[in-house]
This record gives sequence, C-alpha cells and structure tokens, in this order.
Amino acid sequence: MSDDKAALGQARRDFARSMLRESGSGDPRIERVFELVPREAFLPPGPWLMASHGNYVETPSADPIHLYKNRLIALKADKQINTGEPALHAAWLGAVAPRAGEKVSHIGAGLGYYTAMLSVLTLPNGRVTAFEIEEDLAEQARRNLKPFDGVSVIRADATRVAVPPSDLIYVNAGVVAPPLAWLTALQPGGRLIFPWRPREEIGLAVRVDAEATGFAVKALMPSWFIPCIGASREIHTIRAPRSRHEASAVRSLWPVSVKAPDESAIAIYPDLWFSSAALDA
Repeated sequence: MSDDKAALGQARRDFARSMLRESGSGDPRIERVFELVPREAFLPPGPWLMASHGNYVETPSADPIHLYKNRLIALKADKQINTGEPALHAAWLGAVAPRAGEKVSHIGAGLGYYTAMLSVLTLPNGRVTAFEIEEDLAEQARRNLKPFDGVSVIRADATRVAVPPSDLIYVNAGVVAPPLAWLTALQPGGRLIFPWRPREEIGLAVRVDAEATGFAVKALMPSWFIPCIGASREIHTIRAPRSRHEASAVRSLWPVSVKAPDESAIAIYPDLWFSSAALDA
C-alpha cells in the first residue's frame, strides 16, 4: 500500500472513531459507516471549498485526506448549499437509530452522502427514498448512489409530492412547520427528525415519534440548515416561541383537526401546533 493510501485510510479510521463519539450512541455501526462511505465520492471534484466562519476556504489540494474533518463542504457555494457537518449527522443518526429493514425518506439529499449512510444502516432489506429539489444535484446523486442497494432518488419538492410510508423521515433543510403529509407518512413507531426554525434566530433539531396516542416530540440540539422550500418562509405562523429556551420545552405535536391549541401551545400554525405538554399529560 502506498504511503498516501495508508495515510488516507488512517484519516478515515480516526474520523470514524470521532464520529462514533459524537453520536453519543455507542452503536459501532455508526463508526463503521463513516469509515466505509467515502466522502469524496459524494462531492464535486477537488480542491473543495470548506465553510469557515461564514466564508469558504479552499483546501490546499484535491487530496481527499483534507475531507476527513468535521467541516461543511460546499456543493453549490453560490447558493450556500453544503454537505452537512459530519458531527451533527453522527448525533442525528445516533438519535434516530436506523434499523435493518426500515423504510427511510431522506429530504434534502444533496449529492447523497448521508443517503448512502442511511442505506447501509438499514441493511438488509432497507429502502431509502431520497428527495432533492435541485435538478443537477438530484441527477448526480442518482449516479453516486448506484452502488447502494434499495435507494431511489426523486427530483422534487418533498412538501408537494407524496412521501412514501416511512419508519424514518430524515430532513436536511430548515422547517418552520412540517407538512401534515410527513406526519401521515410515519408508520407506527416511526421517527421524524428535522431542523426546526420557528424564528430566524432559533434552530433546533427535533425528533418526532409516532406513538399510539399521538406525536411525541423531543428537542435535541442546536441545528442550522438552509430553509426547506415549501415548509419555511411560506408557512404562516400564528404563534412562535419567544426564545430557544421556550422552543426546547416542546413535548408533543398535534394536528389542529385532532386537538385545538390550548394554553400549553409553544408554536401554532394553520394545520398543526407544538405543545409543552407530554402526550400522557
């Protein structure tokens, strides 16, 4: 093995171990998937632009060893579309724990890096449907994901097309309020994770669990993504949380057709609302 290949292999192993720590889950599959899925296979040709303090800095060369760091990397710098921060996704994967045979919908797939990981984590017999609204990204993602079993890529606005029945919906774009269709698509026991942006200054990853009595919600961590077209600025807000602290108190989510907003409401939208009360309260 050449020195360059050995160094790259070691960088991947070190990166994967650090991602397992960031996941907080102790699931060894997360370490394995970050080592197995090559980041460079899901990026434009190098050198690459890495996000740094609100700007982009070019890597010194096209050597993929530069990619095995916890940094955002531009997919379309002019639109500030990046491949997500690895540590954040490691934490998300740890939080939602994809399982063998599950059906996953990945919204905002980019060039498919995390789609590939979702595919590997749901082997055997898993199925991942990836949605990407940018036509050129969707087409390249299809090519990138050909080696991965059970993956399909749909070029579409996932707020306007049917999302298939899913055990996990994994959303990589900032959402003011999730479409009711996403909640309907969740199978019993299913999980939805998305970056909640009820105000411009609030960004929280939240997990929604489809339980027998409704939708339980847990705020996980700060999380910032570009807005999800169709589920961000277009959504009319009736009431927004006053602070991140208030938003973090969310415990359940209700369609307005099922339950009208009450004094526990943290955020209210035309079709649904977030409550500080737990499902069994």
